[in-house]
Amino acid sequence: MIFHTFVFLISCFVLFVAGEWLVQSLSRIARFLCWREFVVAFIVMAFAASLPNLFVGITSVLHQVPELCFGDVAGNNLVALTLAISLAVLIGKKELPAESKTVQVTSVFTMIAAILPLILILDGKLTRGDGILLISTFFLYIFWLFSKRERFTRVYDGHEAPSVKGFKVFIQDLGKIIFGLMLLLLAAQSIVSSAQFFAHSFNVSIILIGVLVTGLGSALPEVYFAIISAKRGETWMILGNLMGAVIVPATLVLGIIALISPIEIIDFSPLLVARLFLTISALFFFFFTKTDRKITKREALFLLLIYILFVVFTVLLQ
Repeated sequence: MIFHTFVFLISCFVLFVAGEWLVQSLSRIARFLCWREFVVAFIVMAFAASLPNLFVGITSVLHQVPELCFGDVAGNNLVALTLAISLAVLIGKKELPAESKTVQVTSVFTMIAAILPLILILDGKLTRGDGILLISTFFLYIFWLFSKRERFTRVYDGHEAPSVKGFKVFIQDLGKIIFGLMLLLLAAQSIVSSAQFFAHSFNVSIILIGVLVTGLGSALPEVYFAIISAKRGETWMILGNLMGAVIVPATLVLGIIALISPIEIIDFSPLLVARLFLTISALFFFFFTKTDRKITKREALFLLLIYILFVVFTVLLQ
């Protein structure tokens, strides 16, 4: 028991460090492309932070427990839409702005991405056809985002092609990305093994482990980045990161896993509370970004309350 607990905690820490490592390296590379801050956060940072979800999903398929991936993504999305956003707003110096058209349209895709997998799994199975639909949703958003240059480009420091501190630094970042991916794969393997052990030891559903524990662990890079960005007053990157942290896992990651191995859930009872609270959090997040086009501290407290109630009800009803 102590050994598996230690392995699990170390693995979560490795996910956290490797995710942050990837985020930093990819961010420097992204500056070379002259992308807007929101797009950098969405495509680069959120995509890198979603890699733990992908590796947990692939590893869970190899262990023949693909339902862990669904619980992991559901828990990750719930954390991103509630805990991460609320902490960023409450710790930050000001409210979270959401006035740009790109953010407004992305909020629609975020709500759809969070709820769509819950609808598709109603028949008890996330099929390969469902996986194609989820992946298509992801690329539909990407097509919209990059269909007009003004939606994703900007000039850094007055130059069209800003430096990434030389070709040597560029190669170093590529090396860090490859090494970070290896760390993520190793940590994901350990987390899945530990999650299976806890599920069997405490007679707890593997889906519940994914929602409560693995989902929170894999969401740590997003939470950390949101808090650090808020402290520095860089609010323009928070929503890009967190919206991407919902859209990428819920569409691309789940879609890929469903293509590899359809996800079948026979007993929905461990997932009922998570589905309810994830739907509520997605709807309220969408509503808050539309009202006054910002997320206030009062709204952040409400989102935090949603997450606390989710944890309480999940534990009590287990």
